[in-house]
Amino acid sequence: LVEPVIDDPPAAVLFDFGVSSHHLDDAERGFSYHQEGPLDMRMGPDAPYTADEIVNSWDENRLARVIRKYGEEPMADRIARAIVRARPIDSTLRLSTIIADAMPAARRRAGHPARRTFQALRIAANDELTAVGEGVDQAVELVRSGGRIVAISYHSLEDRIVKRRFAEGAKGCTCPPDLPVCGCGNTAQLRLLTRKPIRPSAEEVEHNRRARSALLRAAEKIAA
Repeated sequence: LVEPVIDDPPAAVLFDFGVSSHHLDDAERGFSYHQEGPLDMRMGPDAPYTADEIVNSWDENRLARVIRKYGEEPMADRIARAIVRARPIDSTLRLSTIIADAMPAARRRAGHPARRTFQALRIAANDELTAVGEGVDQAVELVRSGGRIVAISYHSLEDRIVKRRFAEGAKGCTCPPDLPVCGCGNTAQLRLLTRKPIRPSAEEVEHNRRARSALLRAAEKIAA
């Protein structure tokens, strides 16, 4: 989160994961499957890959694995095959059309057919899930005792990482229950404030459609 040592630890850290509305609305960033733009999808210049590199140079099996793992897309093999056959692909709308054409008609009617694949490419280009886990771990160390860590995720992959990291931090002694005295010395660092993720209300979704998939979890630091 930060390079220098902070003398006065923060009282709270808020994570708002995923792609921002600014990124989605700027066609030149290449995140949107609705607008014509370059196959970029990098959050910043230090991202490991561009979407162009992934789409046009990764082999079919590797592409399918990424689309399946990071997009949770059941049609990953069909999509990867269609992408490889259509190379070179030079724009977001061209890629979106290729993905849609690879889908059966029923899938094309159930939400935008490129959504999951674009999510997968973005996550792979930026190594987002590694950043989520590392960010939460750093926040646990950084925030002061009594401080709060709040994380807003936008898909199940991010939320699982946050849930697991919070659960690990809230776990105390890991000794077998029949031991009379603790031998592991582990103490809980966190207290869970949300056992289940908080979802946006219908009213909030009505005013902000992009909030519909948001999942909020929170924890309190209880040990220095």
